[in-house]
Amino acid sequence: MSSATELIARRELLWNLTLRELRGRYKRSLLGWGWSLLNPIAFMLVYTFAFSVVLGADPPAGVPSGNTSYAFYLMCALLPWTFFNISVSTSISSIVANGALVRKVAFPREHLVVSTVIAGLFTLAVELIVLTVAFVFFGFAEVLMWLPLVALVSLFVAVFATGFGLALAAVNVYFRDVSYLWSIIAQAWFFSTPIVYSQDLVERELANRPNVLRIYNDLPFAVVVRMYRNLMFDLRMPRLIDFGLLAGYSIAALLLGWWIFNQLEGRFAEEL
Repeated sequence: MSSATELIARRELLWNLTLRELRGRYKRSLLGWGWSLLNPIAFMLVYTFAFSVVLGADPPAGVPSGNTSYAFYLMCALLPWTFFNISVSTSISSIVANGALVRKVAFPREHLVVSTVIAGLFTLAVELIVLTVAFVFFGFAEVLMWLPLVALVSLFVAVFATGFGLALAAVNVYFRDVSYLWSIIAQAWFFSTPIVYSQDLVERELANRPNVLRIYNDLPFAVVVRMYRNLMFDLRMPRLIDFGLLAGYSIAALLLGWWIFNQLEGRFAEEL
C-alpha cells in the first residue's frame, strides 16, 4: 500500500513515467502532437455542423461577454470532457499494459495511473492555449484574466480523473471487460451532459421538475462544464458553491479510487 509520502518521495519516477507517456503517445505518427489539436478541432467541426447548422442549436449569449459563437461554446466544454475521458480510458489499461514492470519491480503502482493523467493534463494545456489565442483573436482578450482559475478547475478535473483511473485500472486487472464497459458509460455520460447542447435547453425541459433540475445541475461534469463556460465563454466568475462542489467531488473520487486501488493491488502480480 503506497502512502502519499511515498508517492511524493518517488516523484522522479513519476516524472520519468510521465515523459515516457508523452513521448509514446504519438510515437511514429506523421503529425505527432498535431493530433492533440486536430482531434478536438475535428470534433468541433462535426458537432458544429450537426447541431448548429443542421439542427439550428444556438448557444445563449455569454454574459457579460456577449459571445454567441457555438464553436467557442462547444469547445469550452469539449476540451475538459475529452481530457477526462481520454485520461480515464488510458488509465484503465495502464497496469495491464505494464504487467512485466509490475511483476519485476517494486514501485508505487499508482504512478502508472497518475503519470497518464499528468500527460493528459499537458495535452489539455496545449489545447487551452490554442483556444485562448482564438478567443483573443476574435476580440475576447478578457479571457486572459480568467486563465489562473481555468488552471485551478483543470487541476480539480485531473484529480477527479485520477480517482476514476485508479479504481478502474485496479478492477481491470481482474476483469478485462472494464474498458468496454467504460466506453459505453462515457458515451452515455457525454450526451447526458450539456456539452453539445445548451444548459437553457435542459432548464426548459425540466422546468416543471425543479428537484430533478437541481440534482442535474449539481452533477460532477455539469458543474465542470458550467465553470469552464463561465470563465472562458461568459468571462465571469463561477458560483463559489461550484468551486466547493467540484473540490468535493474530486477529493471524494480520489480517496475512493485510491482505497479501491490499495484493496486490489496485493494480487496484481499474480493476476498479470
